[in-house]
Amino acid sequence: MRKLAMIDKIIQEQIAYYRARANEYDEWFYRLRRYDRGEEINQRWFNEVDVVKQALQKVGQNDKILELASGTGIWTQELLNVGKKITAIDASEEVIEINRSKLNSPKVEYRQIDLFAWEPDTEYDLVFFSFWLSHVPPKLLKSFLTKVYKSVRVGGQVFIVDSRFEPTSTANNHILNDDGSIYQSRKLNDGQEYQIVKIFYQPDELQNKLTEVGFKADVKVTENYLIYANGRKF
Repeated sequence: MRKLAMIDKIIQEQIAYYRARANEYDEWFYRLRRYDRGEEINQRWFNEVDVVKQALQKVGQNDKILELASGTGIWTQELLNVGKKITAIDASEEVIEINRSKLNSPKVEYRQIDLFAWEPDTEYDLVFFSFWLSHVPPKLLKSFLTKVYKSVRVGGQVFIVDSRFEPTSTANNHILNDDGSIYQSRKLNDGQEYQIVKIFYQPDELQNKLTEVGFKADVKVTENYLIYANGRKF
């Protein structure tokens, strides 16, 4: 019970962090302010992001896409190129509003749902989530991935993007520790500090997790920053 209470506490703190960080999130992805590591390293990041974007385009066209932890719309925008209708789910009202105002697309339906309480209610051609799996506590991982599997139609796909362990991927006032802990400390621009779950998966480990719930998956990495997987349900 004590461990479950701790997990619940960190989940609630993690949700609070991403709500508070909503207006700063794009600074991380676009390498601005605290995340600016200089032209060479920034370009390395963008090049590797492009590799994953190109892989996503290869999933082909889909009638119905579910995006979990849709955030500020960085990847929702990419999904508009491969889908006719997108259901975008996030726990944060703040990031949903940024996503909505940024894309202003009738093809996207938004739902504010805590993904730890989410239950699939229909099947999709493609389920996508980016930089989310690493925030799921290990004790909840199989349950979450099982729900993802249930939300993919037979013959449909899952596409996952996440972080590799690379110190230059985060803010210059964050320290990434490779000490085996599943918790990381994160600061906002104003100095507020939060504890979140952050797990860096190895390709074979992620492959095994996806296989365990039923996907036939192909897991790849970019040179420094990203791990990504495309799985199919048969």
